[in-house]
Amino acid sequence: MTPRGIFSSALFVLAALLSVPSYAGENTLADERVIVRFDEPLHRPAREVLRVYPLIREELLKVLGWQTAFRPEIVLVKDSASFRRISENDLVTAIAIPRKDRIVIDYSKMNIRPFTLETTLKHELCHLELHHHIPGGGLPRWLDEGICQWVTGGLAEIMTSGNRSTLRAAVLSNRLISVERLSESFPAGEKDLVLAYEESRSIVEHIEKEFGASGVRGILENMRSGDSLEIAVHRSLSISPDELERRWRSSLVRKTSWLSYISDNLYEILFLFAALTAVYGFFVILKKKRAYRDEDEQEEDEL
Repeated sequence: MTPRGIFSSALFVLAALLSVPSYAGENTLADERVIVRFDEPLHRPAREVLRVYPLIREELLKVLGWQTAFRPEIVLVKDSASFRRISENDLVTAIAIPRKDRIVIDYSKMNIRPFTLETTLKHELCHLELHHHIPGGGLPRWLDEGICQWVTGGLAEIMTSGNRSTLRAAVLSNRLISVERLSESFPAGEKDLVLAYEESRSIVEHIEKEFGASGVRGILENMRSGDSLEIAVHRSLSISPDELERRWRSSLVRKTSWLSYISDNLYEILFLFAALTAVYGFFVILKKKRAYRDEDEQEEDEL
């Protein structure tokens, strides 16, 4: 089996190679649908997981049309230091491990907007659903992440500014990452990683806009039946993946301009302008002081 056949995400690979963390096995709550493991201070959030899990599962059923046929294990970690031993990335807030039906969540980040326990759990459960229904490693990473962001209204498992300025900057500078490169794994660098997430969401949203939600579901259903991405896209959208990427890129160019980029980053631009103005003002004042001092010295010399 190829690496792609094992996992579609580098984070999935890293997490799956690790055993269950010792800090996650001390406390457990469970029912017939889900198992929750948690650190000692997180008893209340663990009970909240038990409460909202059936609701989240029903919401995913409505969107994806798939019944959940597994009993996931949800691990709540109390601090980022412990969680980072698994993710090795400060931007990551949660990880799904499909091979073990496990979700690990950094609870310390759940109160940082826009992350909530419910939406994060929904996003990661979506990953598990996709990998259960599309086995064999046929799910491209960009489609995996794009679908889960689509399902949760844009929430990803990484912390970003949320204004998509990274995507627009990439369009303006003609440095979008090709869809082919995003099929196996995402880049490790922070800026490129954020761009990969934004592109993934943008592609799926483009499919929904141009072909409807049925177009998105059609691709997933065809892949669930065993079709490759190329065949699934052609059967659902009547175009090839290459044509889909071309149309998506063209749509980005049409709706992206320097004006929109400036409006997205207006606060940062104004702050930079104010900082430069302050620096300029400082040097003007310094120059005047030196001029006054030179004049005083000249008058003293003349006297």
